[in-house]
Amino acid sequence: MASHMRTTMARQPADLRALLADPDPVAAAAGRLAGRGIVLVGTGTSWHAANHGAWLLALAGVEARAVPAFDAALYGAGPRPGDALVVLSHTGATRYALTVLERARADGVPAVLIAGRGAAGADLETVEQERSSAYTASHLGALARLAQLARALGGDVGPLEGVPDAVAAALDGPGPGVTAPPRLLELTGAGPNQWTAAEGALKVRETCYVATEGLSMEQLFHGPSVALGQRDALVCLDGGGPGAERLEGVAAAAATCGVRVHRIAARELGEQLSVFPLTVAVQRIALELAEQLGTNPDDFGASLPGHAVWEALGF
Repeated sequence: MASHMRTTMARQPADLRALLADPDPVAAAAGRLAGRGIVLVGTGTSWHAANHGAWLLALAGVEARAVPAFDAALYGAGPRPGDALVVLSHTGATRYALTVLERARADGVPAVLIAGRGAAGADLETVEQERSSAYTASHLGALARLAQLARALGGDVGPLEGVPDAVAAALDGPGPGVTAPPRLLELTGAGPNQWTAAEGALKVRETCYVATEGLSMEQLFHGPSVALGQRDALVCLDGGGPGAERLEGVAAAAATCGVRVHRIAARELGEQLSVFPLTVAVQRIALELAEQLGTNPDDFGASLPGHAVWEALGF
């Protein structure tokens, strides 16, 4: 089935190679951020990217924290004196992210906007603006820019140059084989891949309207796991690392309870960079479920009854 989402996903290896070949803007941005605590803000998929960014920047010894853009804009959770700011937005125009960015720049806070190509005021551009509302390439592009920033600030992020090939393999390899369960599709991962699980749940829900949840593995175990049963499916995202054994224990326990369990592993690049191929894996789950169910993965539910009421709230 033709869709802008499928076309955009296919170009992700090329997009990543282009970004990795363009380090100069990253060096300039890193110079503004160096020596400060960094607050990363975003909404939706960009909120997940902000959390991935905090994990990556920690490799450089940076005190980094992710804050939802809404909380930073309205509840005083933004940068403190001496901090710097990284704002993530596909378009550069997300309402509360833009509010935080404008306020920071007015107050003289060093700020970096990571956004799609052509976005007003972008310090680090990612990829061309997407035609599908299910953002894929711009999310991986943001992760690539965050990994480049972490490296420029002295972090050992691992073999970043291997990411495009790993993404190509994740796109071209056998599909994840996930079908819609009768009740709930749960996604989980350990460490940084808790945010990959959250991104997968978001992508599935917005492309094909299947009930999903994405939790960290330990958060899933401590409570929500008791509600999983034969009407549910569980996707376990294994990037290796210290949580992998525990993740397998959760997968095995869920299978014993009758849950249909899908294990997806990507360990070759190390846990921090596993988020790239595992993000592609959850993007594929979302796309392939939409194609199975006959929904439009591009239109953010615009064809659903009453959808206009959400658009009226503004983005």
